[in-house]
Amino acid sequence: MNKINKNDFLKKSAETLGEIYDMLIKLPSVRINDLHKDNTVLVIVDMINGFVREGALQSPRVEGVIPEIEKLSRMCDDLGIKKIAFADCHTDASPEFDAYPAHCMEGTSEWEIVDELKSVGGYKLIPKNSTNGFIEEEFQSWLNENQNIDTFIVTGDCTDICVQQFATTLKTWFNRQNMKTRVIVPINAVETYDLGMHNGDLMQAVALYNMATNGVEIVGGVE
Repeated sequence: MNKINKNDFLKKSAETLGEIYDMLIKLPSVRINDLHKDNTVLVIVDMINGFVREGALQSPRVEGVIPEIEKLSRMCDDLGIKKIAFADCHTDASPEFDAYPAHCMEGTSEWEIVDELKSVGGYKLIPKNSTNGFIEEEFQSWLNENQNIDTFIVTGDCTDICVQQFATTLKTWFNRQNMKTRVIVPINAVETYDLGMHNGDLMQAVALYNMATNGVEIVGGVE
């Protein structure tokens, strides 16, 4: 970075971010009734107390997407669409605590799904011990048992970490096998956090753009 002029870098970056913003703000929503219900699953990533309402990593930004995910969850129930909910869950042995404060400890309320989504229910709960739920053995087993599923609606947090890792890994895994899939991420149902240099608005926009460039279908919402 020391070979890059700071002012030039900031100017060019601002122009690029403006273009990304314009692209994202214009994205249309998709109609859930246009999806094949038997081939679709709703994925809820880490909508748990430890990222929403308590603990070192709770965020009011993440709390703000609960109503949209709750509405989408009820829509899926009405149509008979399957649902998966990932929940971050760690023990003291987790190396992840080298990068993040201790969070979502096994046996505490932090790793539990938030009450609003828990009350709707109907999902398969999959605990995960890393930022990427795709690599969990329980999810791999679910994939193997549900080979008809080719459309994934991915919601939750954090957009630039767990959501992005899961969505891009999922998409590339299917690409590797020459299998066409839709991995859909609704902007109004994913969120990230603000903390120091981690500018939530910036990270949200860049993560959505990065997913789009990797074949993930970014949409305004699912109606």
